Amino acid sequence: MTDDALTEPLFVLTITCPDTMGVVAAVSGFLFENEAFITESAHYSDPYTGRFFLRTVFRAGGPHFPAIGKLEAGFALIGDRFDMTWKFHDGRRRPRVAILVSRFGHCLNDLLHDWRTGQLLIDIPAVISNHEDMRSLVEWHGIPYHHLPVTKATKEAQEAEMLSLIDSFDTDLVVLARYMQILSQDASALLSGRCINIHHSFLPGFKGATPYQQAHRRGVKLIGATAHYVTADLDEGPIIEQAVDRVDHTYKVDDLVRTGRHIESTVLSRAVRWHVEQRVMINGTKTVVFR
Repeated sequence: MTDDALTEPLFVLTITCPDTMGVVAAVSGFLFENEAFITESAHYSDPYTGRFFLRTVFRAGGPHFPAIGKLEAGFALIGDRFDMTWKFHDGRRRPRVAILVSRFGHCLNDLLHDWRTGQLLIDIPAVISNHEDMRSLVEWHGIPYHHLPVTKATKEAQEAEMLSLIDSFDTDLVVLARYMQILSQDASALLSGRCINIHHSFLPGFKGATPYQQAHRRGVKLIGATAHYVTADLDEGPIIEQAVDRVDHTYKVDDLVRTGRHIESTVLSRAVRWHVEQRVMINGTKTVVFR
């Protein structure tokens, strides 16, 4: 591979459609005819839902490689033939990610570090919080910080202001980095498929505000965290990533908290990265993740 090939912009095509013969051949044939060079491809056929999923990464492979708009127009015929839901993603455009946080900063700090060091190729137009605790950290990174305090009486108005901000930022993804507020059903529906939450438990597990205390009382041997898409059903959205760590009888509550927060940061970081790299596809109540 030449140095020029390494610097060529990459494009990603994602597809889901009813499972049938000929999809891969049609897609690869179309890309070949348009002088696209495939650098990565993965697909999955789900025997339970009857759905087919495909993710293909490609770059220009010849002098007649067309503009992305022309590719989309040409591919529409294949999309119609196989009843596809499909999209071309331009790798030159960084997804815009708004982060919501409350008072726990471990997940936020991990995301900001990955962004600042170029490990997470996103733009962060703002961080929104119902507390002031994370302002200095966020503003040190040069990111606008929006403080939207909330009470039971102001929750509806606060959420409306938050959604208005998210819309004004032209946001592609919203990340709940330990944002300790439950989104309304309307907000969950509005952000469907583009809002990721980190749950401080290996779902299903100990629910509520004190999972580590409950786990400690039960003497658990594994603790973990779950990153999932937000839906109107609390903590029931399609799961993107999970991880666990082994603990034992010597662990105090503080030990569980420290271990759990490390897992939360890792799991959320993976989920965000896979989402913005177009590796996650929703399959009903679950996901297909091309890692």
